[in-house]
Amino acid sequence: MTSLRKLGPSDLEVFPLALGGNVFGWTADRAQSFAVLDAYTAAGGNFVDTADSYSAWIEGNHGGESETIIGEWIKERGNRSEVVIATKVSQHPDFQGLSAANIKAAADASLKRLGTDHIDLYYTHFDQPDVPVEEIIGTLDELVRAGKVRHIAASNISAERLKASLDFSEREGLARYVALQPHYNLVSRATYEGALRDLAERTGLSAVPYFALASGFLTGKYRPGTTVDSARAEGAAKHLGTERGQKVLTALDEVARAHDAEVATVALAWLAAQPTVTAPIASARTVEQLPALLAVADLRLTDQEIATLTEASA
Repeated sequence: MTSLRKLGPSDLEVFPLALGGNVFGWTADRAQSFAVLDAYTAAGGNFVDTADSYSAWIEGNHGGESETIIGEWIKERGNRSEVVIATKVSQHPDFQGLSAANIKAAADASLKRLGTDHIDLYYTHFDQPDVPVEEIIGTLDELVRAGKVRHIAASNISAERLKASLDFSEREGLARYVALQPHYNLVSRATYEGALRDLAERTGLSAVPYFALASGFLTGKYRPGTTVDSARAEGAAKHLGTERGQKVLTALDEVARAHDAEVATVALAWLAAQPTVTAPIASARTVEQLPALLAVADLRLTDQEIATLTEASA
């Protein structure tokens, strides 16, 4: 059985692949979502990532569709205590921003949709620099003290604001961020490497990267002359026209052949081997897409293979 990984300084232990819930209620309907969640947990997975805004961008949706599906699945399966649920605040159409009042109202709305009395990991989805970190951390601390949230985390935040938040928590003895969710993958390294990663490393934060497969580009299914039927095809295909994209695909193919592994598995394994990374996030629209993602838990790349991929993605 795959060993779980500790999430930062928290008491949470998570599977080395977080299952992205952004597709639930979007490209995966309720039945498909239940099937994917069942297969993920049957394989030992226990870390489900969502947000209150998923999937408000779809016509007819209002936000909260993913949380609602996850909540219904937990209720039917009776497995709440076995699953680490991460969700986020600031982007739901009805709960925009990070003011104290909004965070509290959004958290209650998320709890209701999820059908639970607590959120295991609560992220600020996008930082709001005009709101003082004192207000944000103070409010999140209230949620922790009330038992509504176990641990807090941040996504899409600058190194400066993250440091100010951590310093304030330390100074006042309040709840402290335990994890960071950055945009990070083989074709997007500057979005995390540098000051942000250095700070995470110094302060013991776990990174849980999103866009781990670059909207599907790093699955290897996007090749010159191919057409992929996917809602994210445009975002993924843009990497095909870059020299870096081509070099990364070539290196991924080489390493994948050496391990008789899927390209997606290798891309996730490179990410999982990077400093601070505890569990990359990847989503699956169908059960058939899951094995290549889950396999990251058991694939160990050599130092030379990691170096080859790192050089190709420079």
